[in-house]
Amino acid sequence: MNTYTTVAALTAAIEQAKKEHKTIGLVPTMGALHEGHLSLVNRARKENDIVVVSVFVNPIQFNNQEDLAKYPRTVDADLEKLTAARADIAFVPSVEEMYPEKVETVYHFGPLEEVMEGPRRPGHFSGVAVVVRRLFDLTQPDRAYFGEKDFQQIAIIRNLLEQIKYPIELVPCPIVRADDGLALSSRNMRLSPEARAIAPNIYATLQQAVEMSEYEDVESVQLWVMDTLSSFHEVNGLDEKLSFDPEYFEIVNDITLQPIDNWDDAEGIVGCIAVWLDGVRLIDVIRFRP
Repeated sequence: MNTYTTVAALTAAIEQAKKEHKTIGLVPTMGALHEGHLSLVNRARKENDIVVVSVFVNPIQFNNQEDLAKYPRTVDADLEKLTAARADIAFVPSVEEMYPEKVETVYHFGPLEEVMEGPRRPGHFSGVAVVVRRLFDLTQPDRAYFGEKDFQQIAIIRNLLEQIKYPIELVPCPIVRADDGLALSSRNMRLSPEARAIAPNIYATLQQAVEMSEYEDVESVQLWVMDTLSSFHEVNGLDEKLSFDPEYFEIVNDITLQPIDNWDDAEGIVGCIAVWLDGVRLIDVIRFRP
């Protein structure tokens, strides 16, 4: 595996690959790699001649500077994992290398960014779009791989590709979970052992919500999920610091991301949740229909 830290070095490698008519798969990451990321690399490995993985904590997508400062950075370990996964290129740039000039570009995504993460993280999706567009320009991929845990982000990037008219195939990949059901996330490593032990109850609650959807209406299921998580520490006699603080749980059309009122409002329906636990913000997604 070749590791590049400059745009010039990366560009030269991509130009050579293009001359040889090789297909390129891009896996954009912010590092702190886990099996979820590596599943994307493995998929890209099967479907492309060249696999490029970026490792870059993108500052302009963080509206919370404390979250940016706390975001785990494990570059050496990441490169070891990427070598083992047979990635061809790791791109590990500095902020100055990615953004040599002040970023002025702002992207808008209409109703897609007016729900769930959008109102709670102002500017987040524009920042995501800026870095993804930059990576697309630098790597010229045939395919780009993203995990479905960031379900709203996938919809945003699909819209971005429509806006910029790039012929890149967007490849959504399934969520990878720990044995106890917790969706793998770089942020999980910030959980205390006690919080990590109860974190799987987020997914367990979502699973029960899917079962309830067979006989309860949408609003009842939403309220039950929020109430169940909010009261978890009281019901189980846990300390206040081990309480779940759900930020939202939305049941939405899986294409438009707009909330539904009835189970027959859309062919595809997913539930998206954000929950604070132990000072860490965790997100998850579950499919209700089909």
